[in-house]
Amino acid sequence: MRAPGWVKSRFFIAPLIAAVAVATWNGYVALNNGGRVEGRVVDGAGRPVAGATVILLERNFITHNERQRALTDEAGRFRFSGNDNHSLQLEAEFPALGRSERRSLRLWFRAQNVSLKEPLRFAGRLP
Repeated sequence: MRAPGWVKSRFFIAPLIAAVAVATWNGYVALNNGGRVEGRVVDGAGRPVAGATVILLERNFITHNERQRALTDEAGRFRFSGNDNHSLQLEAEFPALGRSERRSLRLWFRAQNVSLKEPLRFAGRLP
């Protein structure tokens, strides 16, 4: 059995591909929009820093304002939930090490779940 000629037409195939792409993207967004931001904090030697304060800053019109704070666990992990912005900055602070450099995150969509590939790193080392 042969398919009708209109099925092979670019006027059918191109919109079909576009519709599949849009549906796929919307499905991905629906499954990954919990507003979770997570990662790790390490010292200059790469060892986890427990008890560091991680600050989540969100971008307003022209500035970044503090939105949330979290403490790291024994493995240096932190987690924020409820983020509803797509332009963020993260930084860590610890009394013995000072502050880490700010890390900017530009997400694809609001409330995107993200796990940092590289940890926030302090310049100094823990004793």
